[in-house]
Amino acid sequence: MTYVPYVTPDYYKEIYKGSTVPDDQLERTLRQASRHIDSLTYNRIVGRGFSNLTEFQQEVIQEVVCLQADFEHENADEINTILSSYSINGVSAQFGSSWNVFMDKGVAMKRDVYAQLSQTGLCCRLAR
Repeated sequence: MTYVPYVTPDYYKEIYKGSTVPDDQLERTLRQASRHIDSLTYNRIVGRGFSNLTEFQQEVIQEVVCLQADFEHENADEINTILSSYSINGVSAQFGSSWNVFMDKGVAMKRDVYAQLSQTGLCCRLAR
């Protein structure tokens, strides 16, 4: 069974009006963002089937996938770094959770986007 991302390139460009991710990277980036959403929702979307979710949940998930794809593309260098922090001549930088970045299961996401994803009820750690 082939994995189908929650957003198509057409949705990203036509409905979301995205333009951050170049066309030649779009499919891969949307697939990766969808997989990251699966991790943060404990694979509940896969388990239930996207089409079995409410219209509200589907809409939120699609928007979050687009936002995540943009975020991951714009911050690829920082996200993929193996360093957690460094300091040079008194200037330091840290990677990981910060006031505006949520980090869980190896997935970095803007906190406000995670809060939006949480509205679906699929991010709760309690088994459902």
